[in-house]
This record gives sequence, structure tokens and C-alpha cells, in this order.
Amino acid sequence: MDLITRETLFNQIRFWILDAGSIIRKKINYPLKVGIKSNPQDLVTEMDREVEFFFAEKIKEYYPEHYLLSEEGFGDNLSTSAGTIWVLDPIDGTMNFVHQKQNFAISLGIYHQGIGEIGFIYDVMNNNLYSALRGHGAYKNQKRLPKLDPNKKLDEAIISINHRWLTKNRLIDEKITQQLVKNVRGTRTYGAAAIEFGYVAEGAIDAYITMNLEPWDIAAGRIIVDEVGGCTTNVVGEQVDMLDRSSILTCNPSLQETLINEYLEKAKK
Repeated sequence: MDLITRETLFNQIRFWILDAGSIIRKKINYPLKVGIKSNPQDLVTEMDREVEFFFAEKIKEYYPEHYLLSEEGFGDNLSTSAGTIWVLDPIDGTMNFVHQKQNFAISLGIYHQGIGEIGFIYDVMNNNLYSALRGHGAYKNQKRLPKLDPNKKLDEAIISINHRWLTKNRLIDEKITQQLVKNVRGTRTYGAAAIEFGYVAEGAIDAYITMNLEPWDIAAGRIIVDEVGGCTTNVVGEQVDMLDRSSILTCNPSLQETLINEYLEKAKK
């Protein structure tokens, strides 16, 4: 994908994602029909489906040769990363959307032949748009984000980790993650992976750790974090498969080795 094509696509998607956000804000207080997918914590609303359909229709009209990988049923069944793929989470943080009406985002990453080219995370209610075009830096709204601090130390770091990974679970040894929490400056949890990626990119937090995310949860954030010099792998440092579910560590690179070697490799069951 050449630069002119990428820039054209970037500018068009930026317009569409802001438009989709305005639709959500307009309807934020409408009565919601809330459905349950895999478990009572895995929610879906008609707004998730409406936003996904909005982008599916745009792709069909303007880029019929492209593919859509998404969550709510309007995407393609993909077994390969060949071609140009839009990886979309129409509302990342649906539980926050339902219960808080804030702390959720539209997350959209564009991958071409497996390479992340364009990323957008739109924190809808705060009207903050994180964006990146590969090789051209990352932005929050119109302000370019600086490279991450190369001298960050673990005891100075704020990490984001869901509380479930600090309690008994089948994926990770909670005693190790509890020790990690004691050794960092602070912890946060926001309930929306895309927003947590955005915060890593702007240096508001220094790492985000989770054990079980889908490709659409991370596709945009990975591209944006890359552009500020951050790194995204699974929790033992391996490359993430963008067509499969995975654990995730996205962080300031100065913390990666310590987090993996001293904590996460030991904690992984």
C-alpha cells in the first residue's frame, strides 16, 4: 500500500470515525436493548451492531476489495492476513457504555498483508481521537505524541491490569501478579482495552497487561503504540497473531524485559 493510498484512506476513515462517534453521542441516553453473548459480563447492544454496520456499508461501497474482521456479525470469515483488512471493535468497553455512558471507544486498525498501516481509537464521550499512520507518528487529536521515556523504571511505573488477574483464575498465577502490583508505583483499570492502549501511547500509563483479548481489541492500539516506540507482544514476549485471541503486554519498552522475565513468564500457567 503506497503512501498516497494510505493517506487518502487515513483521512477518509478519520471523517467516518468522528461521524460514527457523533451518532453514539446523539443516542447515548436512548433506551438500550442489552444482550448477553458468552457470559453475563460479555454484553452487546444494538449500538455495537449499528456502528459495525455503518463501517461494513462504507467498506462495501468504497472499498469492496477490502475485508472486515469484527465482532458483531457483519465481518468476513478470515483464515489469512492477505489483502487489506479492517479490524474493528465498534464499541470497545460495552459494559462501560451500558453502565457508565463513558470510558468506551471505537477502535479500528487497517492491516495490509499483515502489516499495521493505520490505527484509530476514538474515546467518544471525551472526544479524544488517537491516530497513527505507519511511519508518520502517533497523535492525540491534532497533537503529535512524543516517544516514550526510555528511562522509565518499574518502581516509577503505573500499570493497567484487570482485577480478575489478581484473584484465583485458570490463566495466570495470581500470587505473581499480586507481587507485581506491590512493586510498581500504581495500578489502574479502565475496562476498555483500546483506551488503555491509548493511555500507554500518550504515557499516561506505562503498561497494560491482560490475559485474553481478541484481535479487534488490540488492532488499532498496537499500531499507535508502535509509532511512539512502544512494544506489544503476548505476556511471554511472543509476537501476537492478529487473527487469534491472545494475552497482551503493551508497554514502554524500558519495562518489557523486567515485566516478562521477573513476573509474567513466572506467572503464566
